[in-house]
Amino acid sequence: MFEAIILPAMSLGLSAASVPGPLQAYLLNITLNYGWRRGLLVILSPLIVDGPVIFVTVFVLQQVPDWAIQLIRLGGGILLLWIAWGAWQQLRSGAQFTSDDETTIKANISPLKVLGTSVAMNTFSPGPYLFWSTVTGPLLIEALDISLWAGIGMLLGFYGVFLGGMALLVFVFDRLGTIDQTVTEIILVITIGLLVWFATQLIIADAMGFVFVHQILTALIALSVISYLVIIQRNKKDTPKRVS
Repeated sequence: MFEAIILPAMSLGLSAASVPGPLQAYLLNITLNYGWRRGLLVILSPLIVDGPVIFVTVFVLQQVPDWAIQLIRLGGGILLLWIAWGAWQQLRSGAQFTSDDETTIKANISPLKVLGTSVAMNTFSPGPYLFWSTVTGPLLIEALDISLWAGIGMLLGFYGVFLGGMALLVFVFDRLGTIDQTVTEIILVITIGLLVWFATQLIIADAMGFVFVHQILTALIALSVISYLVIIQRNKKDTPKRVS
């Protein structure tokens, strides 16, 4: 169950937390300007918004035939590859976890305003609906087919890593104000590898049934990630330190 349900859920949680997007940008802006307590409020918004989305998604998916689920998995794999491509573009362009506003004001802001804004961002963003209808939803259905505990484990694996990763960003930015460029690159490389791995599992192993092909691709993906991480470390060592 761990390899089939929990590990994919955790990898999806990591990608949801670590790929820079609108929610992460708002989270970091609030943290830098108003402190970690207000930043943690932003993390609550997915729990508020995702509940109804999960309920509707699970109800709808349970009514569709198996062949439709396979098509949904195929679409989910394509969606993950699209997200991975966006993360790759960010990696190549030197994207970094930072806030657009370099001024740290540490003033006060209403907790309800912070939470309300983040909830509105999630409600009107297509991300949660696409993710739960094509990727995490079918995975949850698969887990519930095993047992209720497997479904709970899938949700805990996903939200534990997702919300834990977001909380880690809050505390790091509250203390440092930014994340080192090399660390950002490492996070993105690992995230891209996990996204491609799970996307190929959905498309090749689950939708098409070519499990052995996916096992070969898993080894190639792992080798590519490790090689790129080695290149990042070598580039860091070769970069001359700037004299102040």
